[in-house]
Amino acid sequence: MALSSVLSAVSSLPLPIKLLALLSIPVLIILRLRSFEPISAPQPTTSKTPPREFGKWTPSPFKLPTPPPYPNWSLTDTKPLPYRPFRYGPKYHVTMGLRTVPHTDWIELDNHYPRYHADKARRLAERGSKCVRTAPEAYPAALELLQELVDYLPARYPALYRRTEVGIENLYSGEKMNISEPLAEDPMATCARLVQDDLAIMVERPDGQYYLLAGAILLPGFWRLEDKFAMGLSEIHTSGDVPQFKERLEKGMMNFFRRVRPEEMVARNNYFFQVDDDLAWSWSIGSEDSQGVGWATAEKDRAIEHHWFRSERQTLRRLPRSGGVVFTIRTYFHPIKEICEEEYVPGRLASAVRSWGDDVSRYKGRERYGDVLLEFLDRKHQEQVDRGLDLSREDDVRAYPY
Repeated sequence: MALSSVLSAVSSLPLPIKLLALLSIPVLIILRLRSFEPISAPQPTTSKTPPREFGKWTPSPFKLPTPPPYPNWSLTDTKPLPYRPFRYGPKYHVTMGLRTVPHTDWIELDNHYPRYHADKARRLAERGSKCVRTAPEAYPAALELLQELVDYLPARYPALYRRTEVGIENLYSGEKMNISEPLAEDPMATCARLVQDDLAIMVERPDGQYYLLAGAILLPGFWRLEDKFAMGLSEIHTSGDVPQFKERLEKGMMNFFRRVRPEEMVARNNYFFQVDDDLAWSWSIGSEDSQGVGWATAEKDRAIEHHWFRSERQTLRRLPRSGGVVFTIRTYFHPIKEICEEEYVPGRLASAVRSWGDDVSRYKGRERYGDVLLEFLDRKHQEQVDRGLDLSREDDVRAYPY
């Protein structure tokens, strides 16, 4: 209907209806105009990639970026980063806790390096394949990891490493490592000598599951590579009684492993307590070669001088050429009495420990040390408060995971 016809019809209506009709005309015009607008389907910006077949990986062109030198890094003066990855209660949340980090920060080295290097060398000599293994199907991934470390470390830590024509030289120990094949040892062993981290590579098989098929687990504290080697991702966690794994972690973890791209790297932190000072194996729970060892076999209520804070900083990324997913597991290891000299730490840590549910408490062994630890943490916190610590400023001073 033409607009003139509409107006003519409206003019003969009673006044109240006429006003309502006139107010409706703009809406009708808009709807009429819109009915003539062409509508086109949205066009995809890129072609859809077909799903990847399980157990098969097409090499990616991504290359690990060359990092800048770590600012003012020194083997004597660069202290460990102060990771304190615990939160106030009243509730302890079981999550993957992943955060994105730049590739620049892949490996962290500090002035504790000499101890770690010595402990690893000793463990390699004493325990060998109990701590380091590579399955044939994971060998390409292990070799790729070694090659990436040999490129990364001299660029990031030029005061410690020098790239050579055939490999890498450790300027601290004098070791010269040739990475030309055939290698002198398992590539995972050579990787382990280069960093303070333990290392693990998960490889996807045709069933879509990821399996631990390469590892250098020399400083684990509480678990053994020989127990977990060739296990799938889920079994590794369920066999270790990880709290709420099935309910809260498994689905997200499996999805993450299947989807993570070489261009991405994530990190997570955790923390435990130990009642002896051995970085490599917590002998207070029992012999490393004994079956059934754990917190249930540990000595109870050892003095606070024996309590150590053990924190891991893990990174996960996919190797671009082989498709393996590599874990780095860097352990930070400090006496409890040392970290509790830091402002806010004892109060926050006490609250975190009290927030553990029964499952987390069993997993972390609280029954064996909790009374001694909490009495000490409460006392140190009160000392800080009595000295005038301003609790309202904590968020300005410390932020997770520090």
